[in-house]
Amino acid sequence: MNDATMMQGAGSPDGSSPGPLPIISLQRPENKADYATILGIIFALGFIATGIMMSESDASFFDGPSVMIVIFGTMAATSISYTGSELAKAGAIIGKTLFRPVYSPAKLARNLLDIAVVARKHGPLALSSYEPELRKNPHLQKVLQMVIDGFRPEDIERMLAMEIDSLIERHKRSASIARRAAEIAPAMGLIGTLVGLVQMLADLENPETIGPAMAVALITTFYGAILGNIILAPLAVKLEKNSTDEAMFRTLIATAAISIARQENPRRLEMLLNSELPPSEQINYFDPA
Repeated sequence: MNDATMMQGAGSPDGSSPGPLPIISLQRPENKADYATILGIIFALGFIATGIMMSESDASFFDGPSVMIVIFGTMAATSISYTGSELAKAGAIIGKTLFRPVYSPAKLARNLLDIAVVARKHGPLALSSYEPELRKNPHLQKVLQMVIDGFRPEDIERMLAMEIDSLIERHKRSASIARRAAEIAPAMGLIGTLVGLVQMLADLENPETIGPAMAVALITTFYGAILGNIILAPLAVKLEKNSTDEAMFRTLIATAAISIARQENPRRLEMLLNSELPPSEQINYFDPA
């Protein structure tokens, strides 16, 4: 087995005396900052700020009431379309867009094949010896516990398929909230502009105030365009991408668990896992080049 030393473990499937089990070192998910998202937002806003500072105009690009209308107005209008619990869940998922656990698909596939080989040689009950190591990946631990407990393969397949569908639906809902907010933000900017125009037209007797008042009115549309098109819309796309990645990881684990429960040959599992992996992440476990 790949990169494995030997340890004393559980007995073989036929109940014979305990035999040696390989030590499996599972991949621990790393909580990493998504620098592409963070730097993308910083650079986008930075280029806009640089362009403003390089201009020769003395116009002010900050207006407190405009910020309030766009940000709080967008939040309030978005909340009308969803329930409080949906918004709370979406907030947590959106937060994970910036900082989230990261897996290597190829390493996860190799870990799953390590486990499958142990289960093939020593029986599924032998996997209980790896409980301390499995704690590195709580979802994998939960899924393998169903195998250890003797769940039927078709039951495992049905439950995990429902769980993955629920995960995808949750993430789609969160992405739809971000996309809805991205649609509302420019509209709130336009509403703020209309408010400013009304106030400007109410004071036409003083021509000197028309220019500054028009600038303040337009700044709200500026804020709405930035919030909607530079922050919220890209976050919605990133949420959908992260959802696809997480669904792939869970599909890999489900595929391995079902194969182990059916006591299939790990070589077949390798082919199944490679069919789920992108070409750059596919592995050659049993016949390395």
